Amino acid sequence: MIIADLSEIEGRRYPARRKTQNLVGGLSPISTESFCMGFVTLEPKGGQVPWHNQDQEEIYFIVEGTGEMCLGEERQEIRAGQAVYIPTGVYHQLTNTGEEPMKMIYCYGPAGDVAHWRQELSGTLPREGVDVPGLPAGAWPQCVEKPE
Repeated sequence: MIIADLSEIEGRRYPARRKTQNLVGGLSPISTESFCMGFVTLEPKGGQVPWHNQDQEEIYFIVEGTGEMCLGEERQEIRAGQAVYIPTGVYHQLTNTGEEPMKMIYCYGPAGDVAHWRQELSGTLPREGVDVPGLPAGAWPQCVEKPE
């Protein structure tokens, strides 16, 4: 039996003020071909999964906190207990708008790496409205800070 224990997974910190811990796929002891799954903590007031798209279908399930979910041309408040479906190829961004950390679980399939992780760490994330389509009106700005 292979068990991934969240308390033992160090995870990775990203410039957009979040920590991602892979539960299935990536650095996790569990690998699959059909899907990947992880736990993400976004820092208060602006921690983010920046504007990006990918070739996989994805679900975000909010465990704790409140935030703003942008999906294509839509922008909506999201809170604990809600899940959002992200279709293949659609640009999306999740931002913690609350005073406390926001925690969420993602699951996408099929399994594989997503380019925005590498791009964010290298400071080459495509900029919304310049390199890729723009965010919905009134959205929190995309974090494109280069790592220190």
